[in-house]
Amino acid sequence: MAMVFSASSSAQNQPIMITVTKGFGLSLYASDLGDAKQMAFGDKGALFVGSHKSGTIQALVDANADGRVDKRYVIAKGLEYPEALAFHDGDLYVAEEDRIIRYVDIENRLRRPGRGKEVYDRLPGKTNKSHRSMRFGPDGRLYVAIGAPCNVCEAPAPFGSIIAIDIETGSSEQIATGIRNVTGFDWSPADGKLWFADLGRDWMGDRLPPDEINRVDTVGAHYGFPYIHATSVLEPAYEKPKGLKVTAPVFELPAHVAPMGLQFYRGQQFPQKYHQQLFVAENGSWNRSSKIGYQVVMLTLDGNTVTKRQTLVSFLDGELPVARPYALLTGRDGALYISDDLKGNVYRLFYKDVIADESESSEQQDQDE
Repeated sequence: MAMVFSASSSAQNQPIMITVTKGFGLSLYASDLGDAKQMAFGDKGALFVGSHKSGTIQALVDANADGRVDKRYVIAKGLEYPEALAFHDGDLYVAEEDRIIRYVDIENRLRRPGRGKEVYDRLPGKTNKSHRSMRFGPDGRLYVAIGAPCNVCEAPAPFGSIIAIDIETGSSEQIATGIRNVTGFDWSPADGKLWFADLGRDWMGDRLPPDEINRVDTVGAHYGFPYIHATSVLEPAYEKPKGLKVTAPVFELPAHVAPMGLQFYRGQQFPQKYHQQLFVAENGSWNRSSKIGYQVVMLTLDGNTVTKRQTLVSFLDGELPVARPYALLTGRDGALYISDDLKGNVYRLFYKDVIADESESSEQQDQDE
């Protein structure tokens, strides 16, 4: 069952429908953020939002903790595609096209952040087709996913890979290769393994190839691009080199759902069955005859096996995308924060049906007796 969230559409002046799973609520946390891409929470609760086209980084503060932003700050503008952000030890890290910069002690300097200081200058080339994402890993290194600068091609390293950088020494290690476009990755709270979502290539039809959910069991493993897509879809333009061992996906998503955001839920607000499960933001399907995706789903895990895919929030009203969910973050309040690069919003998904759950539990207990 589902509840319906209604909002106004400025373009058509008609109500638009966002479908939310029963028990959950969805609220608008912030709006007018441009092409809101990846996000990072600071230690004091500031939410940093990157962009691709606008070149800005913004900081959002909910000073009175009412679930809606009441202060916002522009941390930087005029940057080159600063969509990838990471926060660590009080500092904000931002990936531009060919470098990473750091804003020191940023939450105490929101009004006057100053210029970012370059800490790494060996990201490849300058192309707006290569998306980046980054997060600090459990080992303290900065993990950076560097997408391929094409629909399908044999791009030189480090394009099409995930690398781990020691910020202090500048040394790096290739963690995964043979990837196409990764903007969502996270470590399993169960065993610490790195999971990531990879977008399949375009122009192979409505149903091919599947998008992928992958896991790193062996450092340096190859995940198939551009030779094999998903588990077994062969690329007609390139033949797989002899002897190349390809790691198959853990789970295949439908083609063109575009899994941009990926997050293990570590909060306590949601019911137990959602704890430590894998949430995915499906950004949606520009390269398809009918719309698919535009939703946040939960992948239920049994150990390292995905057993179920369940929609929690759908932003697709018929064939009208209400939002394109991009990144996911769990807040200190246990809510799930969702960026939208279509309308420039950040949504807050929270669990509200505690009373109803308790009532249902009491009724079940009476029936059992």
